[in-house]
Amino acid sequence: MISRCLKTDTPFGVLLIRNGREAGRATTHEVGTLARIVDWYQGSDGLLGITALGEARFRLLSSDRQEDGLGIGEIEIIDDKSSSPLPQEFKEIAEILATILGGLGRLYDFLDDQYDDASWVGYRFAEILPIEPLKKQWCLETNDPIARLRVVARALKKVGGVPDQG
Repeated sequence: MISRCLKTDTPFGVLLIRNGREAGRATTHEVGTLARIVDWYQGSDGLLGITALGEARFRLLSSDRQEDGLGIGEIEIIDDKSSSPLPQEFKEIAEILATILGGLGRLYDFLDDQYDDASWVGYRFAEILPIEPLKKQWCLETNDPIARLRVVARALKKVGGVPDQG
């Protein structure tokens, strides 16, 4: 899959597994992220490392498994084009995010900063916070950026970040 994506500059889908394992049969959630490889390297151990950038949310409509084990599917893109202004009560969260992303170096160099957009801030924190996979899945699936930010604020409070926002 990686080779195919690199050769054709096509994205791939990432879905959270409901039941099963990565290798073999598995059922997944229906909402996932379409990602594109933006950088890669071959390690001294021969393993391939990649950096992928999430481009869009999608809904899986149908899926199949090829003979080589690769899962393929038909998807529809979930429109996330509209931005949502970041409410004042979450400005501190955006400042914390800017500090964190600034410290991650090249990993987030491929993103355009949008610290005044509630959706963008919520998605970035949902990516990096140590929260349970099902909570991350909920953050991906919800269309309510303020509800997502409230989940993020609670998670930050648990790790000693900021006061609870409700």
